[in-house]
Amino acid sequence: MFSDSVYKSGAQTIPGKLECEFYDFGGEDVAFHDSDTINSGSGRLNPADGSYLNEFRINEAVDISYTKFRNPAIDNSQYNFVEPKKDQFYVGWTAPGEWTKYTVKVEETGTYELGLMYTSNQNGSISISVNDEDKTGPLQVTATYVAADTIPWRQWHHWNYADKLARIDLEKGLQTITIHTVELGQMNYDYINFKLIK
Repeated sequence: MFSDSVYKSGAQTIPGKLECEFYDFGGEDVAFHDSDTINSGSGRLNPADGSYLNEFRINEAVDISYTKFRNPAIDNSQYNFVEPKKDQFYVGWTAPGEWTKYTVKVEETGTYELGLMYTSNQNGSISISVNDEDKTGPLQVTATYVAADTIPWRQWHHWNYADKLARIDLEKGLQTITIHTVELGQMNYDYINFKLIK
């Protein structure tokens, strides 16, 4: 599980939001799989300047950036379907076959409904595993492409929330959740919300 000088809570708690940047420690093929060894966000797109936002998990291959509210607009544009939070970390530059794993503390056995805060340049798909067992199969993530936005790079910054994306059963106690990028990629993952429904 992840912790640092700012995030000290350890295993994320379900029901609630699973923040995608807080994947477990352990490195390649243990806590994540990434298609290259470079963090395209921390230290690259976001220059290494000593700040927490720009250098978050800088030496790990999972690509991490954060939402930027600027003028001209980046993540705060009129083309959002749902407004994100400012300075919110997310996992980006996703490609098929990549995954991140999370140790979570499930507080109550039951069925959980999943919602995803995301952007998707194309109609990609993801899947969710519990304790390394696929529980959802491929889940379509609808594109957030907006033809009216004439700034090409901003097609990766139109935020949306996919409600009722899937339902899975979870047992009380410590479990692992893995998010797999299945098809196309080109998605950013902010968080997955786990709502107990029965």
